[in-house]
Amino acid sequence: MGRARQDAPTGTQGEDYTRRLQRLGGARWKQLLDVQAPYRWNLRRLGLGRTLDVGCGLGRNLANLGGGAVGVDHNATSIAHARAAGHEAYTVEEFFRSEHARPDAFDSLLAAHLLEHLPAGQALEVVSSYLPFVRSGGTAVFITPQERGYASDASHVRFVGFAEAAEAARDLGMAVVRQYSFPFPRALGKLFTYNEFVTVARLP
Repeated sequence: MGRARQDAPTGTQGEDYTRRLQRLGGARWKQLLDVQAPYRWNLRRLGLGRTLDVGCGLGRNLANLGGGAVGVDHNATSIAHARAAGHEAYTVEEFFRSEHARPDAFDSLLAAHLLEHLPAGQALEVVSSYLPFVRSGGTAVFITPQERGYASDASHVRFVGFAEAAEAARDLGMAVVRQYSFPFPRALGKLFTYNEFVTVARLP
């Protein structure tokens, strides 16, 4: 992962990062082609039920997950954007004070494009802090970028492939159920920015 990462601030908490997400997501060609359609299909086919989206950003996946999903993010500007789009989303502090911060409130946890922004130990701490709110036997889904996507964002701090995501799941006491490349085969990860690793794990 030695290539320089471009077109991004070095952190994810500031307003500049929110503006970057807005700029990338608002590109006209993306709107015309509905580029979210395959990703929306991918999430919905997993049958995640009521989902807690950790690191929800602008709420893109909240829209893909459908009703009942709740997002949380440390970037207050991104949360404001998600709310303006009609999603239920909270800053970290707000979430832990909310009615949703109770045992078994969710069927699943989604961490999409989160792990690669954090050192391994910190990523485990963040995810584990939300697991008590997911029911026993529930699902956790980790989605991370492949090579081209990883290189596109300077706020990424470590490459999280299948092995790293599986290790995180096991360290959190979960069993890996499935891993796959989406939307294209793994070989395209070095060419297509939006090719992703998907890891599905089961909580005890």
